Amino acid sequence: MQLLNSLDELLYAIMSWLIFYPLTLWRTLRSPASMMRYADRELADDVEDRYADTVSPPLFLLLSVLLSHGIELALIGDSPLIRNQRGLSVLVSDDTSLIMMRMIFFGFFPLIMATRLVRLRGASLSHQSLKQPFYAQCYVTAPFALLNGLAATLVQYHQWQGAKELALALLVVAFLWYLTVQARWFADSLGTSLAKGLLHAIVATVGALLIIILMTPVFA
Repeated sequence: MQLLNSLDELLYAIMSWLIFYPLTLWRTLRSPASMMRYADRELADDVEDRYADTVSPPLFLLLSVLLSHGIELALIGDSPLIRNQRGLSVLVSDDTSLIMMRMIFFGFFPLIMATRLVRLRGASLSHQSLKQPFYAQCYVTAPFALLNGLAATLVQYHQWQGAKELALALLVVAFLWYLTVQARWFADSLGTSLAKGLLHAIVATVGALLIIILMTPVFA
């Protein structure tokens, strides 16, 4: 009976994502600042009452990585990284490990953003002080990760001549949207100008990208 109850809850959770994931995505794209404030407020609620009408921020990021990976499988097939068995790429031997690696890579963005905000506020860095901005950041990182995943898939999709141009356009849109959201977030959170907010956003984004770039050759 316990197993059946667990399966019942699992099935409901998976099927509910079909409704709440697109709703969360739409709300994040339409009003990212509101969703980040929403993430802050929900952490103050009881655990069972949190994110009642959306997908929780870390799960939202994970589902976005899963969705982009599923599109890649449908259009391209297995990633070349799975077939490559040199060096530490042997650790990425299947789709599950590849998804986890991508989740970690995109997880650097909310981590670096949240850490920078805590430091700029002059607060001590702790699990408690980091959690709230990290959760808020997961909401806006999810569409960014989805667009980047789609762009990476289009680069490998050779059956359409304009795929690479569309991939470049998606990357430009993704970074412009992401940096704009982050600039406003830093400006509002720190009570500073939008220009300084943009500077903080660029520094944090470049920091996350540098970490990913330094780690990528290890798995190549």
